Amino acid sequence: MEQEYNEAEAYRRARKRVEELKGFYWNLASYCIVIPFLIFINYYTFWGYQWFWWPMFGWGFGLTIHGINVFYSSKFLGREWEERKLREFLEQEEVNRQKYE
Repeated sequence: MEQEYNEAEAYRRARKRVEELKGFYWNLASYCIVIPFLIFINYYTFWGYQWFWWPMFGWGFGLTIHGINVFYSSKFLGREWEERKLREFLEQEEVNRQKYE
């Protein structure tokens, strides 16, 4: 039973990780397509004020934060700590449930 739980949990975590990576790469691909299009629009309408810098830096900052969250959050933000605390709370709840049965 414990082995099945660990395999199911590992699969769930792997699937979540793949979804995070896929979301980041879609965001990156969108950035690489949209920003040059905005530069093109700005160039052909009025080059006197280069407004494309604002979405480029804003979206780039968001993309950077998204990348840090996807690739480095387990190192810097401590996902292992979160999982350990979650297991601790679940074990405590199981002990409390057994106490009152």
